[in-house]
Amino acid sequence: MLKRIGLAILIILIVVVMATFTANNTGMIDIDLAFTAVHTSIPLAFTVTFALGWLFGILCLGFFVLKLINERRILRRSLRATENEVSSLRNLPLSDAD
Repeated sequence: MLKRIGLAILIILIVVVMATFTANNTGMIDIDLAFTAVHTSIPLAFTVTFALGWLFGILCLGFFVLKLINERRILRRSLRATENEVSSLRNLPLSDAD
């Protein structure tokens, strides 16, 4: 519950900052992308840059999560094999210590 409230406050704060930034910067800029030039407004350029950075972050996080899921699968398989080995060792009869 507290996590959702914090996330909602963060989203509202980002929207307010973006709206303030947009209201204060109404100018136009030229962006040279090496293969084309774009004439756009400052807030749009920052919004696109922010969105692309966010998507790149989500992509990187996705690779990290997939790595963790794979590691977890391997560890579970190893745990199962170890539990089976311990169980089979417990079922062995004890030999006399002569």
